[in-house]
Amino acid sequence: MNPIRPIAIFAGAGFLAAILCGVCLTASAQSASQPTRADAEKDPVLKAMLTELDRSKTQLQLKDVAKPFFIQYRIEEIERFETKAQFGATTGSQRSHGRVARVTVRVGDYKTDSSGEKGDGAIQLETLDDDAIAMRTALWMATDQAYKNALAAYAQKQAALKQVETPPQADDFSQEKPIIRLEEPLRLKLDERAWEARVARDTGLYRTNSTVNASQHDVQYSVGSFTAIAKTTWLVTSEGAIVRKSAADYQESFAAGTQAADGMSLERSYVTNGNALKDLDSPEAFAQHAASLIASLTDLRKAPLVEEEYHGPLLMSSDAAADTMLTLVAGAVTATRPKLGTEARTNGPFASSYHARVLPEFLDVVDDPGLKSYNGKGLVGAYDVDDEGVPEQAVKLIVAGQLENYLLGREPVRDFPQSNGHGRAGIAGPPKPSIGVLQVTAKDGLTDQELNRRLLESASHRGLKDVYYVSTMGEKLTPRLLYRVSPDGKRELVRGAIFDDLDQRALRSDVVAAGKQLWLTNYLGDVPETVLAPALLLDDVTIRRANNKNDKLPFYPPPE
Repeated sequence: MNPIRPIAIFAGAGFLAAILCGVCLTASAQSASQPTRADAEKDPVLKAMLTELDRSKTQLQLKDVAKPFFIQYRIEEIERFETKAQFGATTGSQRSHGRVARVTVRVGDYKTDSSGEKGDGAIQLETLDDDAIAMRTALWMATDQAYKNALAAYAQKQAALKQVETPPQADDFSQEKPIIRLEEPLRLKLDERAWEARVARDTGLYRTNSTVNASQHDVQYSVGSFTAIAKTTWLVTSEGAIVRKSAADYQESFAAGTQAADGMSLERSYVTNGNALKDLDSPEAFAQHAASLIASLTDLRKAPLVEEEYHGPLLMSSDAAADTMLTLVAGAVTATRPKLGTEARTNGPFASSYHARVLPEFLDVVDDPGLKSYNGKGLVGAYDVDDEGVPEQAVKLIVAGQLENYLLGREPVRDFPQSNGHGRAGIAGPPKPSIGVLQVTAKDGLTDQELNRRLLESASHRGLKDVYYVSTMGEKLTPRLLYRVSPDGKRELVRGAIFDDLDQRALRSDVVAAGKQLWLTNYLGDVPETVLAPALLLDDVTIRRANNKNDKLPFYPPPE
């Protein structure tokens, strides 16, 4: 797949602006390199959207009520293939293809408009055959409903503002320079039968792989899937923005589970993903990972339970640290509008932390959606333009441990009047601030050997008989692979543990060292995100036994 090389302009920018930016182009060359509305209208989808938008701008107004000051049309075309398997056989595949439109209408003005907490607009299914009247009719229906919703919301907001003494701390909507950017749409090109066979084969490794099949009777589930998604987004606004962008995401996953002799549920999972098929593991590499996970289940079944409670150092692998940063930092650095009548800047754990220390002084955090790859692998969180038509920006969020910035879309908060290109949306959803590629780096980072030495030194200085190392995390930052480390450095796998106080305070006060090598984790949720993070050494973490309910073991063995 060829890389997309988008080109962009600010609507209305001319040759003088190019000179001021230091771009040495002739007027004719510049004009030839920049897309225009005429170029956009060669796309039948954009032509239909622009035609209907022009009509809405001139005709959409009820008598004696506010006229919209902003309209946005966003159409998303999603092409998806998924195949699943379990126990070495396919459970089915599914391919889908569709379009959906989201229309946003705002009444009022940039200072006070109709927007609310739940997102604004209306949703309508769109046709796939590029029929202009059919597409415009769907947009017309959604626009009419979105306008009615906006009028009702605006009246409610005006009434609510009369009930509070403290005025809003920022405008409701930021004014941004409209751009025109046209990327070529992507299409899925897959050997579907080959993926069906590969996923089925991988889920049968527990009984076909000679290195792990001796324990096949202990495996209670072995499941896998492969998912491929290509999404093209068309976006136009009444301000003049015109955007066509496209992205693809691919992921193969494998999970297996068992029970220990005491009934404790044990599970492991592995994912390989990226924005191109070449980013995924080769069949041999993935099978090797899956086999190692199955083998680790045997080790977990034999592993002792963690001690009742532990307070002390914890070394967190870079893999585990990436999950920790996603959970504790990624959401905290996004700025969302606070409730009416409050003086808060934003919401969340970092709401009052602007210019305050939130991490150790040796850690920096930047979100850079323009970073497309790392060590040759594609980053699913990367993008050029967000879902409000604003170009992405690299944002220095935390500098020397101090919070210096937030991620914003087009809804400002106090001290942050403009978007920094982080308004991102799930399919048919409203845009919200979100990370793209979150990168955590350490000044004078340590090697893995140096971190491990620091861990053992801490145990010696505090007279601890053991310390802990976590290799991988599960849901809610529950340790999947946790090791008890003896003074001589020997690691013993343990099970049944939870972290009791791993939170933002722990990141601020207990991280005493970090690694120099970054671990890359791509997360394919509603909004794709990427985190790059180093290993972390924490000085004081509470680890205790989970004490979860243990189900009964199977009453009889699995089939031969």
